[in-house]
Amino acid sequence: MTTPVLYRKWRPQTLAEVVGQEAVTRTLRNAVATGRTAHAYLFTGPRGTGKTSTARILAKAVNCPDLQDGDPCDRCPSCRTIAEGASLDVIEIDAASNRGIDDVRDLREKIKYMHGAGRYKVYIIDEVHMLSEPAFNALLKTLEEPPPHAILVLATTEAHRVPATILSRCQRFDFRRVPHGALVDRLAVVCQREGVAVEPAGLDLIARSSGGGLRDALNILEQLMVSYGREVTLAQVQTVLGLTGDPRALELVHALVRRDIPGGLTLINRVSEDGIDLRQFNREVVEYLRALVLIAAGTPEVLDLPGADREALAALAQGARLDDLTRATHLFSGVDFRQEHRPSLALELALLELALSDQAAPARSLGTAPTVGRHAGPGTTAAGISSADATGAPEPPPGGAGAAAGDVPEPAPPPSAGAADPGAGADQILEEVRRALKTITLEKRFGIVQALLRTYVSVERVEDGTIYLGFRHSSNKERMEDPKNLEAAEAAISQALGRRWHITCVDVKEPQPVGHLVRKAQELGFRVVEGTTEDT
Repeated sequence: MTTPVLYRKWRPQTLAEVVGQEAVTRTLRNAVATGRTAHAYLFTGPRGTGKTSTARILAKAVNCPDLQDGDPCDRCPSCRTIAEGASLDVIEIDAASNRGIDDVRDLREKIKYMHGAGRYKVYIIDEVHMLSEPAFNALLKTLEEPPPHAILVLATTEAHRVPATILSRCQRFDFRRVPHGALVDRLAVVCQREGVAVEPAGLDLIARSSGGGLRDALNILEQLMVSYGREVTLAQVQTVLGLTGDPRALELVHALVRRDIPGGLTLINRVSEDGIDLRQFNREVVEYLRALVLIAAGTPEVLDLPGADREALAALAQGARLDDLTRATHLFSGVDFRQEHRPSLALELALLELALSDQAAPARSLGTAPTVGRHAGPGTTAAGISSADATGAPEPPPGGAGAAAGDVPEPAPPPSAGAADPGAGADQILEEVRRALKTITLEKRFGIVQALLRTYVSVERVEDGTIYLGFRHSSNKERMEDPKNLEAAEAAISQALGRRWHITCVDVKEPQPVGHLVRKAQELGFRVVEGTTEDT
């Protein structure tokens, strides 16, 4: 019999054991304890943050006869049966492989039948955003008026792809990435119970590499246990994660800050000659640059770094300009290593491009450089998107449209916190969104997104925090639905309008050309009905 993997073995069994989601678990415990559970829930958030586990715990809680302050006892037959996945009252559905209308119709038929041993039948639909549009439509009525003995829990990593009509019928809970400290603490507990000794710096590195997902962190830990046994060192963690741990990554950052171009080029070639993985080496360079940007921007507290490293980087940041650090981070994070015959060339070009851009840019002090993070001002946006180019003026619309020759375009107005107020009228919000699409400016690498937003889309409607953009050509729609393009567009629009917005792309039919006879008939008071004319 195989041993269960760590993330399944140490999956939380009560709401109190769920890591890093206190706001969610506290509300659910109160709801269960007071008997005010909803008929439908939406759990959304990044992968590995506890959405499905929490749904199973909720199923145990609503069926547990011996609740402990809103938490299941995890001892009674009902709790144990559900934990083992053998309960007929808890039905899990993978929407990625059961996404059709027939699958939802089958659910609608079966949900009518009464529960078995428990008090409620709980349906957990994972990755619900994968359902087709007809399937969502079939689910609507069941979500709105489910049988009194049924509770539905929808889980997704992409809530913006769930129709607003579905969202409005659910209680929504947003799961956050697990905080770094909570990840380290949980890993330490698992190591203690498994009898594994991992260096504290190794646990810290595992937590940082997991991206805030506990499942990913436990998978890394299990891989280390299989590879190295019961004692794991920091160097072994670095090996498994593909980290070089090479101090020359920080040396290269020093060279960038000092503008030591010859020294930087020499260092890159020595690292390459030593057989170091340049991709991973560059990732570490980018991590150092990101840390410097955050320190220079006045937000060092968001960094998950030991005190000594933070102090060393803080000293280095004092001699750097924020605009230079931001430019360096952009360049090195976008390095393309596809030139396999000379991988060092990519890093060399990034270094030289930084030097050339520094010579071309006007001299600015740290105090006048654009800021980022929570101190961001009117000239900046999230997700690496700038509202103005190097001269401080917005770029003209694609295709050369814009001010006439000699005219100086006015900078776009700063985003207003009151813009696109949910309480405003629908027409007003639509108009504000349409204006925003014509004024926002994105980085050059997102030029296609800017062109689409300014020229090739129509704002069909706005509801429940979602902007529905219409596309007449499927190729343009596919470009916008690329995850990177969609994220950039949402970040730019949200910044311009002063609140978070999601984008949903929809198809719009091309208007049919109207012939001269039809136009003449319309002028005489007729209207077109299915290809015929009718007297009005």
